[in-house]
Amino acid sequence: MIKKITTLSFTFCLALLLPFMANAADYQEGKQYIKVGEALSSKPEVREYFSFYCPHCFSSEPFMEEVKKELPDNTKFKRNHVDFLRAASPEIQFMLSKAVVVAQQLKMEKKLVGALFNYIHVQRAIISSEKDIRNIFVLNGADGEKFDKLMSSFSVNSQAKKMKKFQDELTNKRALKSVPTLVINNKYLINTKALDRSDFENDYKKLVQYLLTLD
Repeated sequence: MIKKITTLSFTFCLALLLPFMANAADYQEGKQYIKVGEALSSKPEVREYFSFYCPHCFSSEPFMEEVKKELPDNTKFKRNHVDFLRAASPEIQFMLSKAVVVAQQLKMEKKLVGALFNYIHVQRAIISSEKDIRNIFVLNGADGEKFDKLMSSFSVNSQAKKMKKFQDELTNKRALKSVPTLVINNKYLINTKALDRSDFENDYKKLVQYLLTLD
């Protein structure tokens, strides 16, 4: 009886795993994803390379929220703003990288990131200085004095420079060519062009989950 139960349990578990195994077999390095690093990040992470000036990044925000919600509890979702779009100067784009970090430190990331996207893509307004970013933050409930202190702080500048460093490492490898782009565990970059167009969002999320299991 014990042997029979064990056999049935194994068969049941295998039946549950088969769909994932079949799906995982469809993902190939060099096709749906490419390896962009040798060592995994110290902790599980999904890093989104994006720009406030990218229309597709703006329209993808709700989907990225879904991806974030479905990550394992021990996995962090990190935003990495880039500065290589031609819509604004690198200086303004770096200010926006700092703004992302400030929004995170103010514990208002979702609201303030959404406000910046809205300002550029819905209101069709132009950010020409740090004052413009400050006004957007204050109008959306942020403390102006805290914004000023954080924007000039060492920690915010350091984290924004790290974003730039991660970006440059990938662009130098000719791996980061467009945004939004996800990199899993600092090692695997998703190639969206090779995903299933008939079920794109589900295929995308399954690939993220699969890449989180790789060494």
